[in-house]
Formats: sequence, C-alpha cells, structure tokens
Amino acid sequence: MFVKEKEAINILEKEDIKLINLEEFWEWYPDGYGRFELHNGEIFAVQPTGTNEQVAGFLALEIGVEIKRLNLPFFIPRQGLIKAIDSDKSAYIPDVMVLDSNAMENELMWKKRSTITEGTSIKLVIEVVSTNWQDDYLTKLAEYEKLGICEYWIVDYLGLGGRRYIGDPKQPTISVYHLVQGEYALNLFRGQNVVNSPTFPELNLTAEQIFQIGQ
Repeated sequence: MFVKEKEAINILEKEDIKLINLEEFWEWYPDGYGRFELHNGEIFAVQPTGTNEQVAGFLALEIGVEIKRLNLPFFIPRQGLIKAIDSDKSAYIPDVMVLDSNAMENELMWKKRSTITEGTSIKLVIEVVSTNWQDDYLTKLAEYEKLGICEYWIVDYLGLGGRRYIGDPKQPTISVYHLVQGEYALNLFRGQNVVNSPTFPELNLTAEQIFQIGQ
C-alpha cells in the first residue's frame, strides 16, 4: 500500500502504487493512528500541524457553543469521512464538520464506517489551509459543491492560497461559500469583518479573532 505525503509526513515508503477503492481504504485504515484521505484511489497522509489543530479546535468549540445555545439538532464528530459523490475512490476528512443528527438514519455508512455520503446531512464544513492549499481551493471546493454541502469555509490564516482566490497582495482570508440554486456563492472576510455564516447567523466572530489563534 502506498501513502503519499501531504505535510512532509513519512508514513510508508513503497515504490509500487496500488490504486484502491473506498472499501479497501476502510479495511486498510489503521485504527486510532493518523489521519488519511483517499484521492482518486491513492492514500494521502493529512496530519495537520499543531497550529492548524488550534484553529480548527477553536472554531469547533465556538460553533459547538452556538449549537448548544440554540438547542440545534447538530453535532460535530471528532473525525469523519465525506465520500465523493461520483467516485468510490475518493473520500475526505474535513478539519471541522457539522452534521444534522436527524439525517443520520439515512446515512448507511455512518455507524460502521464514519462516512457521510449525502451532502444534505452536512450543515457546515471547514478546512484550515496548509501548504497543500490547492486541495481546499480546488479539489474539495468542487467536490463539496457537487455534493450539495450548503456551507463551506476555507480558513486561510497565513494567506497561502492562490491570488485568484484571496487577491493580490495575499493576506489572511476566510472564504465562506454557500449554495445558491445549486452553485456556490462566495464572501471573503478579513480583519475586523464579522464572519457571516448562513447556518449560524448569530455567530459573532471576526476574521481577526480566528487568525490570532494561528499566530
């Protein structure tokens, strides 16, 4: 089995690449060890940096407080996979994922495989950008839109993304995508802008508050 590196993580070193499907990925996945995604049949190690974990943890906590305050039927799993809509060879682990408890009865892969297949089961996905920013701005953006995930944040606290996404000069930016008639509309937030979340409209967080966690 071959594992590609994302953050200079050397998990396995083998020359032969064997493309696998999602069932084989589930069977291979090491219990309690590391974070891995499946991209077009190849396994990628996606262990985040400590700083990325701090940013993701802060956001999960703030959103969790909002879920509890409003008594919403949502929950934030510690870890879970999102299956690509038109492939059995791709699945992704977001940094933060908010799920609808009421939709889990329709998710046949959830209890056994911690895998979501329906975009409507997901209220919000957050990806915290690292050096492999193309995954968040290209691959995952397209996949999440096709799945019909209603809201997707890209938290780029270091301003690493391409200029066509965050502008020139580059600067720390939070991109909030939300579905409008089946397509993502985009709002960008920086500095003292309060991040406007369609799912959590009363969430009172500025972009700078989030960026400071990543300093």
